[in-house]
Amino acid sequence: MSKPAKASLLIIFVTVFIDLLGFGIVLPLLPRYGEHFAIHGGQLGLLMSCFSLMQFLFAPVWGRISDRIGRRPVLIVGLVGSTVCYGLFGLATSLGSEGRLLGLGVVPWLFITRIGAGIAGATIPTAQAYIADLTGARDRAKGMALIGAAFGIGFTFGPLLGAGFVTDDPSGAPSAMPGYIASALSGVALLSAIFVLKESLSAESKPTGHHWLNIGSMKRAIERPAIGMILLTMFLTTFAFAQFESTLALLTERFGLSLRDNFYVFAYIGFLLTLCQGMIVRRLVPRIGEYRMALVGVVLMAAGLLLVGLSAHQESKAMLFSVLPVTVLGFSAMTPSLQALLSLRTPDTEQGGILGLGQSVSAMARILGPWLGMTIFERGTTLPYFCGAGVMLLGLVCVSTLKSPAPASTTA
Repeated sequence: MSKPAKASLLIIFVTVFIDLLGFGIVLPLLPRYGEHFAIHGGQLGLLMSCFSLMQFLFAPVWGRISDRIGRRPVLIVGLVGSTVCYGLFGLATSLGSEGRLLGLGVVPWLFITRIGAGIAGATIPTAQAYIADLTGARDRAKGMALIGAAFGIGFTFGPLLGAGFVTDDPSGAPSAMPGYIASALSGVALLSAIFVLKESLSAESKPTGHHWLNIGSMKRAIERPAIGMILLTMFLTTFAFAQFESTLALLTERFGLSLRDNFYVFAYIGFLLTLCQGMIVRRLVPRIGEYRMALVGVVLMAAGLLLVGLSAHQESKAMLFSVLPVTVLGFSAMTPSLQALLSLRTPDTEQGGILGLGQSVSAMARILGPWLGMTIFERGTTLPYFCGAGVMLLGLVCVSTLKSPAPASTTA
C-alpha cells in the first residue's frame, strides 16, 4: 500500500475515532438521563433504540449517495450533523425538567437530538467504502479492522470521560457537559475532514445512469446467495453480541458493581476491542484469510458467551472478567472479516450502498438484540448468554457456507 493511501487511512481512522468518542461519552449516560427526566419503560427503550433505528434506515441511503457524489462530502455532512445534535443534546439537558427550547420540553429534544445523531452517525459505511476504495483484496479486512479499532478506542475513552460526570447521588441532576464535549470532539473531526481528508472515489468507480437510489440494484445484490448469506451472518453476530452488551450492566449490578464501576467495565471492553482488532486481527487476517478468520471468530464468540453464562450462573466476578476477552476476540475477528467478504463480493460502483446495507442489518440487530436480552434476563440471568451462544452456533452454519471469493467485478 502506498504512503498516500496509508496517510488517508490514518485520517479516516482519526475522524471516525473522534466522532465515536463523542458517541461513547453520551450512550452510557442515557439511562440515567431518562431516569432524571422521568422517561420510563417503553419510552426509555425507544430513546435508547432510536439512534440504531435511524442507522437502519439511513445507512444504505448515505452509502448509495456516497457512490454517486463521493465519500468526502457525505462524511462532512455527517460530522456537521453530529456536532450540532450533540451540542443540542447538551443544551437540552442543561434546561432542567421544566425547561423549554423553541416551545418544546426537554424530553422531545432528547428524542430529536438522538434521532439526528443517528442519521448523522449512519455514515460509518461511507468510511468503510472509503477504505474499500484504497485497499486491494489482500488488505481489505486489514483496512476494515481500522474501523473496529476506532470503535474500540472510542468506547474505551468515551466511558472513561463520561465517568467523570456520574454522581453517586441518585437525585443529582445529570451534567450537560458530556453533550458539549461530544459536540466539540465531533467538531474537531469535522475540521480534519474538511481540511485534510481527500476524496477516495475515482470517476471510474461511480455508477452510470441517473438513479441516485437504485433500489432494484441493491435488491438484486441481496438476492445473490453469497451476499445474502453474509448479511444474515452479520445480523446473527451483532444480535448475539447486542444481547450480551445490553445486559452486562445488569449482570455486574448483581455482582455489586456501582454505576461508575460499570463505566470502567465498558472501557475495559472497549480496550479489548481496540487490542483485538487493532493489533491481533489486523496482523493475522492477511495470513489466514477472511473466511478462516470468520470461522475462528464464530467459534470463539460462541465459547465466550457460553463462559459468560457460566460465570453468571456461578456469580463469579473473577471468572466474568477472565472470559470477557474470549467473547470480544471472537466478535473482533468476525466483524472485519464479514465486512471484507461483503466488500469483495460487491462491484466497485455499489460499495457504499451494499456496505450501507450491512450497517443497516447490524443496526436492526442492535435494536432487537437488547430487547430480547433484557426480556429474557428478567427470567434468568444466564439466559441472554446461553441464547447468544446458540445464535452463534447458527452463525457457524452460515459461515461454513462461505468461501474466500475472488474480487467482485468493477461493473454494476
